[in-house]
Amino acid sequence: MGRRLPRAGSGAAGMGEARGAVVARAAVIVLGAGACYCLWRLAAGGRRGPRAAGGVPRGRPPDNSPPLSTHTMDADALQKLIYLLHATDDPLIQEQALITLGNSAAFSVNHDIIRNLGGLSVIGGMLSDCVPKVKEKALNALNNLSMNIKNQEEIQVYITQVCGTVESAPLNSDLQLAGLRLLTNMSVTSDYHPKMITSIPCLLHLLSEGTERTQIQVLKVLVNLSANPAMTRHLLRGQVPTLLLLLDNCTNRDILLRALVFAANLKKNVNRDGTMDRYNESSIFFTLCGDSTAFAQKLASLLHHPDAEVKEQVVRILTQ
Repeated sequence: MGRRLPRAGSGAAGMGEARGAVVARAAVIVLGAGACYCLWRLAAGGRRGPRAAGGVPRGRPPDNSPPLSTHTMDADALQKLIYLLHATDDPLIQEQALITLGNSAAFSVNHDIIRNLGGLSVIGGMLSDCVPKVKEKALNALNNLSMNIKNQEEIQVYITQVCGTVESAPLNSDLQLAGLRLLTNMSVTSDYHPKMITSIPCLLHLLSEGTERTQIQVLKVLVNLSANPAMTRHLLRGQVPTLLLLLDNCTNRDILLRALVFAANLKKNVNRDGTMDRYNESSIFFTLCGDSTAFAQKLASLLHHPDAEVKEQVVRILTQ
């Protein structure tokens, strides 16, 4: 486990901690409205950013972009930043600190450092914040940090909370997408799939109601889950009224391909299992495995799709 970060105490015994809290509060005051710029320059090693044509400085990079400099923050700077995040209740400072930590986590060399400094628990604690932007930036930071097996072992304790955030967030919002991206990384292996079972109805709902951007991110999670035979029955019980509508030559290629991989994985696992539960007639099972003329017609039409990978998945389904 990482080093515990103390909060300021009171009395003689807590003078050292209190001094640290004063420093943190002072940093908040000094940073003020310039928090983003100061923290970004700290992460970027103090280098100047590129200029656009005509010599006009470019704006601040998007929140998910890595720092402009190839240099990374050292352990001491990361520790100070984590402490600042822990010590302040100012959502603006929290947001900017999380952006910088997230960008630092784009470098794999920082993954272990941030974990060993106790940063995962501090960032994870921000998921309980009521400010959507703070939660979003915390999810983005954890997403970058989750590209590490040891980090995943600590981050997995937040999966249920992340699933709840995805379900309660406004449809197609940046907050919802940030949660889905983290679930995508955490579902690459089957270790944490059981923690996501109760969120399957929500994921399938988002697949029907979300924009293309949301649908793609949901399908990334569903494809990962469907690759695990232990999840097959949970997924087949779900309902996606619009699933067949996605299997169309006019559908966005990224959505279509992932929907086909999702269907192919489920078909493969059903055939391997050889057992049949009782499924509702509106379930995914009846769409894919029942006597579905509509599904067969969709597949036949997609055999003429111009994309080779799409046709490959169609053949995979038909030959199972």
